[in-house]
Amino acid sequence: MNDMLRQLVYKLLYPIVKILLRKGISFGEFNQTVKLVYTDVAEQILTESEGKASSSRISIITGLTRKDVGVLRKQNKNQAPVAGQASQKYNRSVRVISGWIEDTEFCSDAGYPRTLPIHGETGSFESLVNKYSGDMPVRAMLDELLRVGVVEKIESHHVSLLRHAYIPEGDEDEKLLILGEDVPLLIATIDHNLTANKNESRFQRKVCYNNLPEDCLVDFKKMVDHDGQLLLEKFNEWLSRHDRDSASASDGSGRFKAGVGIYYFQQAMDADSDKHKKETNKANRQRHNKKRE
Repeated sequence: MNDMLRQLVYKLLYPIVKILLRKGISFGEFNQTVKLVYTDVAEQILTESEGKASSSRISIITGLTRKDVGVLRKQNKNQAPVAGQASQKYNRSVRVISGWIEDTEFCSDAGYPRTLPIHGETGSFESLVNKYSGDMPVRAMLDELLRVGVVEKIESHHVSLLRHAYIPEGDEDEKLLILGEDVPLLIATIDHNLTANKNESRFQRKVCYNNLPEDCLVDFKKMVDHDGQLLLEKFNEWLSRHDRDSASASDGSGRFKAGVGIYYFQQAMDADSDKHKKETNKANRQRHNKKRE
């Protein structure tokens, strides 16, 4: 591995290892997962290029022993169904919220999501869920959106939309699932652009300055929250008209996943700023502990 690639891997792993250590994951556990990924990716590459993938060929291109490869190929990926179910719940929740915002059956003429009766054949939360969530039960979807604070009940029989985005609140493991959803998509886009022709490259941009006063960041973050949400809703409105789950009449061949991600980032660039950040976090934790007491 050359120095540039080593530095790249270091930068990619650094924030991930911080999370792993906070969650109590040892290097041994991480090492086994890396071996599994090497085995799975090598098997996919060989299957696509040669039509089959033997343990010997996987061993050669990964550097793992044949014994390790044989065990890993047979290993039951216990976490895959759990992650898949959580991802499915996330995606269905997003579709329900999008339908509430975009579908004229559930929003006003001015484009605002209406307060919906929970039950009813049309124009209700029940019909919204049946239309956009696949086979997820209405009660399960309502409980989930109530739990994360996206909706609120009004007089037990109606429900209103509080936020235009599905963001899990509270359970850190659910937030980590978003990490598993979003970061691979960004890396896949960068990987595509490394080898794609100019006219086939995918949009990937960022704007960043590194000598900003802390005082301006509050206003900048508010602007990103507001304008970023508006832009995402514009993209959402277009995509919902073409997605077969939302618009059954949409024609065309193949089945693809496509979208756009927007995120805000902020880092301290000097020791004083970093010290101030740590002191602020400590004060916030102390206030939080007092409230709990």
